Amino acid sequence: MKNLGKKTNLILRDLAETLLKYSREQKAEIWRQVAEELLKPTRKRRAVNISKINRYTGSGDYVIVPGKVLGSGDLDHAVTVAALSFSKTALEKINRAGGRAISIFELLRENPKGSNVKIIG
Repeated sequence: MKNLGKKTNLILRDLAETLLKYSREQKAEIWRQVAEELLKPTRKRRAVNISKINRYTGSGDYVIVPGKVLGSGDLDHAVTVAALSFSKTALEKINRAGGRAISIFELLRENPKGSNVKIIG
């Protein structure tokens, strides 16, 4: 596991610590994988377009993006997307399709075991 002390973004460091805690407590490997992705250098962090989310999900799915969601493409079904950040156009397209754009912290509260959550990136 990467050293949490090297991250200067306190929110990101707190998120990674929380994800690791949930991974241990809930025995959910998905949260450890997301924490490792978030601890990578910024230039290696994932950026995912709406078109990719549309291609790999169905209506009602939960998706986590350990990085930024960008607005290129269209979304034709409602999904719940949790990410580190969203572009303005991505937020608009997710809301227009009837989906939800939430933070990773909110997804942890809603689904602590991480069941039926897809990592896209």
